[in-house]
Amino acid sequence: METVAKKNLYEGMFLVDSAEAATDWDGMIATITKMLEKAKAEIVSIKKWDDRRLAYDIRGVSRGTYILAYFRAEGQKVQEIEKSVQLSERIIRVLILNAEKMSAEDMAKETPAARAEKEGYHEGQDLDSEPRYRDRDRDSEPRYRDRYRDRDDRPAGPADAPAAREDDLGGPDDAETDNEQEPRPGTVADN
Repeated sequence: METVAKKNLYEGMFLVDSAEAATDWDGMIATITKMLEKAKAEIVSIKKWDDRRLAYDIRGVSRGTYILAYFRAEGQKVQEIEKSVQLSERIIRVLILNAEKMSAEDMAKETPAARAEKEGYHEGQDLDSEPRYRDRDRDSEPRYRDRYRDRDDRPAGPADAPAAREDDLGGPDDAETDNEQEPRPGTVADN
């Protein structure tokens, strides 16, 4: 008797080069599909999630297109998919998560790319030129601007201090009052 392994639902986020995705979208989808089929996965859906500027360059790429795929596969096959992505030159990264608790409505939700297309953005328009949210460090003054002041902006030192008033110079009258201090509570005064 042959045992049949249960196929779980997985969510895979594939990162590809935006320039390559724009020139050969069908080829990129075919590459991902071929990897999933090689691992005997059943593809539920595959769609463009978004096109974004990367936080840092990966393999010399500064913009990436994220492709979201839902598929059913055996648990052991996930490692095969990840290994084939590492060996691939077209796919930069992948993140595969278990999506068993996701409903069909969750999988059918509108992606940021579909929302941008609906709002009138077109292919090639830089979506990052208009910030979608305000980043406190990007649009405001630096958080630690006092730490990085120029030398000319330093607080005034002793040479630049204002001149002292005459009664603050510590003449003989001040010396007498300094010695005549009130005793501290709980001590005996010397008289």
